[in-house]
Order: sequence, then structure tokens, then C-alpha cells
Amino acid sequence: MKNTAIGERCNLGQNVFVASNVVIGSNVKVQNNVSLYEGCILEDDVFCGPSCVFTNVTNPRSQINRRHAYAETLVRRGVTLGANCTIVCGVTLGRYAFIAAGAVVTRDVPDYALMMGVPARQSGWMSRHGHRLVEQDADGNLLCPESGWRYQEVEPGMLCCLDWPEDNPLPEKE
Repeated sequence: MKNTAIGERCNLGQNVFVASNVVIGSNVKVQNNVSLYEGCILEDDVFCGPSCVFTNVTNPRSQINRRHAYAETLVRRGVTLGANCTIVCGVTLGRYAFIAAGAVVTRDVPDYALMMGVPARQSGWMSRHGHRLVEQDADGNLLCPESGWRYQEVEPGMLCCLDWPEDNPLPEKE
């Protein structure tokens, strides 16, 4: 479609629709049966599971044209969207958030948040490597079981990675 930008190394599955004015970053994987509607922005390294759903109007009606009311949905770097989850338009999903299969997201999501349920509620924190953060070090920092990277809650509801810059992609495996 017109005015669409798709980055390098993307993988779009079967029956994927990309509307006009959609932005897809690099290294994005969009699984089968996903429609990306106008106003949808996916930053680098996003994973969209099979049949996940995006909307672009908060109050659609068949008889009323609301193209002027499309709401932007921003999916930040590294987000994982589980199969059959729904993302209601107008929200921002924070970096490396993890949306569980079947969850319905109706509001902004913080970086690294694990969101589950209908409507989606935060159920914990996830590492950049996709592991639930439970274990703590002696200083109370959360530890990723795969990388050993430390995560700290810098204020209530706001987590940051202490060992790698937030906007940098993961390092190449050696």
C-alpha cells in the first residue's frame, strides 16, 4: 500500500495485510493472519504472533466514515505479541513488553511488562531475552536467567536494564 515503510530483514507470514501509512522497523516478524492498519508503527525487533489483532478506530460504525479519527498505535523495540492478542488503538507498548496469548490491551504498557488477561493487567516483568524476571541479586536487582543482565525498578512501574542501553539491539551471539 502507499506510504508504507518496511525495514530490513522482516518476515511477513501468510495472509498478512499492511495498510497505507504503516511503519515496520527492521527485523520484525509478523506471523500468519495479522492485519496492520493505518496508524500502526512497529519499531525494530517486534514479534507479532499468529492472528494478533490491531484496531485503528475506538468507536467504529459501518455507516460512519471515521478515517479522520484513526488513532496511532506505537509498538516499541523488542515487543512480543502473543497469538490472538488484541491491541486496542491509541496505546503505546513499551520496549520489550511481552503481551500474552489472548490478552486484550486497552491502555499503555510499560517497558518490560508482562501483560496477561482480558483486559490485560501487568503480571510481572520480562527480560530482553524473553524470560520472566523473578530472581534477585544481593542489591535487589532482577536477574535474567539467560543473560545474567540486571534490571532495576527505577520508580514504581518503571523498569530499566542496567547492563545494556535501552535503545540498542541485543548484541550478536558469538
